[in-house]
Amino acid sequence: MRIPLFFAALLSAAPLAAQVHLDVTLAGKTLDVRNGTTLVASYQVSPGLPKHPTPTGQFTIKRIVWNPPWAPPKAGWAKGKKATPPGHPKNPMKVVKIFFQEPDYYIHGTADEAALGDPASHGCIRMSAPDAYALAKIVMQSGGAPQTDAWYQSAISGTRSITVRLPKPVPIAIAP
Repeated sequence: MRIPLFFAALLSAAPLAAQVHLDVTLAGKTLDVRNGTTLVASYQVSPGLPKHPTPTGQFTIKRIVWNPPWAPPKAGWAKGKKATPPGHPKNPMKVVKIFFQEPDYYIHGTADEAALGDPASHGCIRMSAPDAYALAKIVMQSGGAPQTDAWYQSAISGTRSITVRLPKPVPIAIAP
């Protein structure tokens, strides 16, 4: 059966970025992805520690860094920590950093998946590395920067980082 051109265009249209948004509940330690009112995905997260709380409010995601390096911040808790390059097994960022309040707050993967569900970060939102990868793909598609599966695999392989600026910022609400 041949589909009329008008209907084919509607069927191939990507979801509108204005409809896709992220909702984080710090007390519930969840991050939900919604397309309008429909729940698309839900992830367990670790918010910031009481001494280093995750900021609450309305934000937008405008930038994603794939295969990020990690440099210890100039903070007491990071004294003696060593920088780790992209792709290094001890890099605490893992595969991706999804910025929601630049430059210091982002969503990222963690190797310490046993700690998910407990406050564990210095203000960022931690997820399992596979969940952070999946979320970043959703955000890129919704933000007008979709890529192929081969591109994503290439982005997390090797020793270089790739920064993506989203043409359409994706909203994120973080509630206590």
